[in-house]
Amino acid sequence: MPFETAFTMDTSSIKYGPGVTREIGEDMRRFGARRVMIVTDPTLAQLEPVAVVRDALAAAGIDAVLYDQVRVEPTDASFQQAITFATDGNFDGFVAVGGGSTMDTAKAANLYATYPADLLEYVNPPIGRGQPVPGPLKPLIAVPTTAGTGSETTGVAIFDLLEMHAKTGIAHRALRPVMGILDPHHTRTLPPLVAASSGLDVLSHALESLTALPYDQRPAPDSPLLRPAYQGANPISDIWASKAIQLVSQYIVRAVADPDDEEARSQMLLASAFAGIGFGNAGVHLPHGMSYPVSGMVRRFQPDGYPTDHPIIPHGMSVILNAPAVFRFTAPANPQRHLDAAGLMGVDTDDIPAEQAGEVLAQAIIALMKQTGVPNGLSAIGYTPADIDALVDGTLPQHRVTKLSPRPASADDLRGLFHESLTIWQ
Repeated sequence: MPFETAFTMDTSSIKYGPGVTREIGEDMRRFGARRVMIVTDPTLAQLEPVAVVRDALAAAGIDAVLYDQVRVEPTDASFQQAITFATDGNFDGFVAVGGGSTMDTAKAANLYATYPADLLEYVNPPIGRGQPVPGPLKPLIAVPTTAGTGSETTGVAIFDLLEMHAKTGIAHRALRPVMGILDPHHTRTLPPLVAASSGLDVLSHALESLTALPYDQRPAPDSPLLRPAYQGANPISDIWASKAIQLVSQYIVRAVADPDDEEARSQMLLASAFAGIGFGNAGVHLPHGMSYPVSGMVRRFQPDGYPTDHPIIPHGMSVILNAPAVFRFTAPANPQRHLDAAGLMGVDTDDIPAEQAGEVLAQAIIALMKQTGVPNGLSAIGYTPADIDALVDGTLPQHRVTKLSPRPASADDLRGLFHESLTIWQ
């Protein structure tokens, strides 16, 4: 079996600066859009970021229609609602104002309004049929209001498939926004636990990208057109991931503690984009693969700062609660990479032997978890040992990400990792 010998680097155009959202009207005109769907959630629809976007589009003579029904942690049903709105509206451009849920909803609306199909047509196999996107989409500009998903730089849209009680998604370069507008003014309203969860998602994006199976250890595709967006660790993604790890480690505690700390919030916003560029090309692996059933099987958990109309386990929280156990498990496959990651987090790794790499990285992650106030393991969000088999069953189909683990994980391995993640520290 031949192995891959090439990798590609794709990302959105990025514009950064306080107040830069005011330029979005001219940006959208440049992309040729004249009738735009603004995608956001009911809360943000009443706040400054959406108002600034609407005013800027109007000043540029662009007709903008507001869709404010995004569900935090979207589902197939909420995706379909947005798709119907987009199809009926006959839009030639999209603007997403919000976090990852909003940006992913806008990507799905753009895709299915442009190329109508059954929802599972483009969804990643084995859950969906995994058909390639037929062609280019309409311009989408993303205006993130959280420092978390990095979705403004990626061609990925994630949602809960309700009948399976698990997350899945769509991954294709065509979904990537044409531009991400990073305006630090928009992150001031983040509640502490939202800032913590989204910020630790950034950290795990970067750590998983850096420690993923290297691109040249993956099977070569039959055609260059079939090269996946998630290609494995590579020299360019490593640069972006490494910088993101440094920034999160330096600024997340400050950003969570003080919403008025503009330097910390600004640096976290950049870290999110940097990590997105890294994992948007290299990919993520087991912490994300294991997170999907954790979020999808939620029963009653309702964390502070999130919507109260339905139970929710925030995506970043579901990821980071598995991360310490995973990196202990994957470290033997590439201990130097794990030591490098710990060093980027500020750990002095000069005299640490390779066999301790996983534990050292795990402890560095746990230290940030404690300082930012996230729950102590899966048991703190409602899971028990009786749930582990179902969590494993929900992880096994997530081939798009689990196959990027530097160390293959069997069902028994996953059971052990979930059990270890029930309580993380004593």
